[in-house]
Amino acid sequence: MHFTRTFIVSSLLVALLAAPTVQAKQPPELSAAAQAAARYDYALDVFHPVHASTGMVASEQALATQVGVDILKQGGNAIDAAVATGFALAVVLPNAGNIGGGGFMLRYDSETATSTALDFRETAPKKASRNMYLDEQGNVIQGKSMFSHQAVGVPGTVAGLEYALEHWGTMSLEQVLQPSIELAEKGFIVSETLGKMLNAEADNLKQWDSTKAIFFKGEQPLKAGDLLVQKDLAKSLRLIAKEGSSAFYEGDIAKAIVAEMEKHHGMITLADLAAYKAVEREPVMGDYRGYQVISMPPPSSGGVHLIQILNILSHFPMSEYGANSAESIRLIAEASKYAYADRAEYLGDPDFVKVPVQGLTAKAYAQQIAKGIKPNSIKPASQIKAGKPQPYESDQTTHYSVVDKQGNMVGVTYTLNLNFGSGIVASGTGILLNNEMDDFSVKPGVANAFGLIGGEANAIEAGKRPLSSMMPTLVLKDGKPWMVTGSPGGARIITTVLQTIVNSIDYGMNPAEAAASLRIHHQWQPDELRVEKGLSPDTLKILRNLGYNIQVKAAMGRTQSIQVTEDGLLGYSDPRNPDGGTLGY
Repeated sequence: MHFTRTFIVSSLLVALLAAPTVQAKQPPELSAAAQAAARYDYALDVFHPVHASTGMVASEQALATQVGVDILKQGGNAIDAAVATGFALAVVLPNAGNIGGGGFMLRYDSETATSTALDFRETAPKKASRNMYLDEQGNVIQGKSMFSHQAVGVPGTVAGLEYALEHWGTMSLEQVLQPSIELAEKGFIVSETLGKMLNAEADNLKQWDSTKAIFFKGEQPLKAGDLLVQKDLAKSLRLIAKEGSSAFYEGDIAKAIVAEMEKHHGMITLADLAAYKAVEREPVMGDYRGYQVISMPPPSSGGVHLIQILNILSHFPMSEYGANSAESIRLIAEASKYAYADRAEYLGDPDFVKVPVQGLTAKAYAQQIAKGIKPNSIKPASQIKAGKPQPYESDQTTHYSVVDKQGNMVGVTYTLNLNFGSGIVASGTGILLNNEMDDFSVKPGVANAFGLIGGEANAIEAGKRPLSSMMPTLVLKDGKPWMVTGSPGGARIITTVLQTIVNSIDYGMNPAEAAASLRIHHQWQPDELRVEKGLSPDTLKILRNLGYNIQVKAAMGRTQSIQVTEDGLLGYSDPRNPDGGTLGY
C-alpha cells in the first residue's frame, strides 16, 4: 500500500467509509478467496460477510485495517498485524484507539494449541487514594474522575503492544510502526463519524490548548472532509520505534507526560511510569453447547460473566425460541441480572482482591441460578443480590480481530474510557490521555459513567488496575479455531459479545448477520431493559406485560468478528460504525 496516495481525498475512500454494506459485497482480491466464496452457500444469508482464504483483519477504522492486512501480506503473523493495527488506530480512531490508555489482548497459538491473556490495563498512580474524588461531606465531586488530570491512570498500551511483539511477533517495532508514523505525519481525511464525535465533545476538548491545537481549526472542531495531521504524535511514534517502550515510560515522552501532570496537579510521576508492567494471565474458559469459549480473566469482568451467563442459558433451548423473541430476550435479561449483581460484589484486580472465578464460572452455580428463572415471569432487580459462588470454588473503547494464514487468532480490546478519554493531550506529545480512574468504584455503591455499581473489591488503591468489561473472546469448535470477536461499549460489552456468540452458535448466523442483529441489555441496576430501536411492537408488548421497564436507547456495541470455516475466513465489521472495515486476502 502506498500511503502517499492513500490519504488524498477520493470519492472512493469517502464512499467506503460512509457505506458499511459495501465491505460485504467487495470481491476478494485473490482467486483463492474467490474460490472459497464460491463454495460458500449464500442462499440462506440475510447479510453477507467478507470472504478471504489466507488472513484477515477487522477493526473500527478501515485505514487501520488496511495497515494490519499489509503487515500480513508482508509475511507478518497475527501478533505483528495486531500491534501494527493497534498503533494505527491510535492515529485514525483518536476517540478510542490509543497509546495513552490500556487494554487486553487474547491470543491463540495454532502451533501449540494454547491461549494467552495479556493484561495491559492502566494502573492507579501511587498518589491515588480511596476517597480522592469525594468532598468533605463524602459526596462525589462531579467530573473530577472523568475530565481532570486527576482522572488519568498510568497508561499500559505501549508496554502491552511491545510485550506482545517481543514475545510472539516476528517483526521489529520500526517495521510495524512505520505505517502509523506516515498516517500521523501526512494526515488522513476526517470521516463524517469522527467529525460528529469531535463536534459532540468540543466543549471538553477545547478546554486544553494542546488538544485544541490538534483537533480544531480556529474555534471550531475539525469536520468531515478536513485533513487531520498529528505531527507531535508522529514524533512520539518515531521515538517509540527507535527506543522502544522506554521512550514512553522513562524517556522524553514520560517527561512530557509528567510535566503535563505537574502543571495541572495530576498524580502520575516518573516513578509510576517506570514501574508499569504488562502482565500475562490465564484466560477464563467455558463450554457452551460443545464449543470452547475463551475470554479475559480479571481485572476484566467480561470473561467471567460471559461464561456465567452462557452456563445459565445452556439450561434453556435457545435455538427453539429464536433470535430476539420475547422468550430469548427474557432469558438473556434475567441471566444478566444475576451476573451483574455478582460483578458489583466480587470483581476487581486479582492482585489486590480474591475473585471467586472458579465459583462464578462453575456449571453447578449456573444451574442453581437457572432454577430460579421461572417460566413467564421476571424477578425485579431489587430482589436480586449477589450470590454465593464460593462453595463452587476448586463505551468508549475499540476492539479489533486478526487471523493469519497459520490459524493464529488475536483479539484486542483497548480504551481511553470515555470518548477521547480525559480530553487532555500531553503537551508536545500528541498523545490523548485516558480517564480510566472513573472505572474504579469512586464511591462504593455509587454508579460510574456507565451506570455500573461497584463495590469494595473495586475501590481505589495505589497500583491497582480498575475493573473493566473489555473482553476479547475466542471460540474453538472441536478444539480448532472457530471465531474471534469483541466489542467496545462499556457495561454493554458483556451482553454484546454474549449475543454475538448466541447468535452464531444457537441461531447459526454468519458474522455479518450476528453483527447486524438488534441488541438488548440488562445490567441489574438500573432495573431497565435497554433495547435498540426496531424490535417488533408485539415482542415489546409481551416484555412490558411481563413487567420490564423498557428503554429504547442508542445502538449498543460495535463488534469486529472473524470466523474460521473449512472454506476460508468470514469476517465483518459492525455496521453501527460506518468507518469500520474488514479486509482479507
